[in-house]
This record gives sequence, C-alpha cells and structure tokens, in this order.
Amino acid sequence: MGGPCVYYLVMDIEVRLFALYKERAGCSEVLVTLEPEANVRDLTREVRSLFPNLAPPDVGIVVAVNADYADLDTPLHEGDEVCLIPPVSGGL
Repeated sequence: MGGPCVYYLVMDIEVRLFALYKERAGCSEVLVTLEPEANVRDLTREVRSLFPNLAPPDVGIVVAVNADYADLDTPLHEGDEVCLIPPVSGGL
C-alpha cells in the first residue's frame, strides 16, 4: 500500500524560572521541546542555548523536578513540573 510512516516524537516541558534567571530571560516560564528520552542535562543545555546570558558556563543550574532537587541524569517526562533555581547567596 502506502510508503513508510514517519513519526517525530517529542515532549514539551514547561520550565519555571526564578529570581535572577527570570530577570535574565525576561520571562517567568518557557516551554522547551525535547526528545522523549531527555534528561535534566538535555533540558539545561537547551535552556542555556535559548538564553545564553542565563548563567555562566561554569555555574551549575539547580533544577527541581516535581518539587525534588534533580541531578543531571534525572529523566524527564511530559507534564513534569520543572523549576530552575539560581544560586542563593546571603549573609548574617
């Protein structure tokens, strides 16, 4: 019958930006489209490419997925609640 079927599978992740990241990006949320097997490392790489001035390359971005801090290898799923949290500094 017909030719081959081609499917492009992606997932959309809504990312909330806080404090300094919100200021530098100029928005409080961004929708990021990733491949289905993506993890936090892939997400931060994509966000950094969208907003090059978000954080210096040597600064690790703190990520929370579904209200839990996540490491770079944490897998992501469609519908996850993801937050990027800048480093906090302060004093007494």
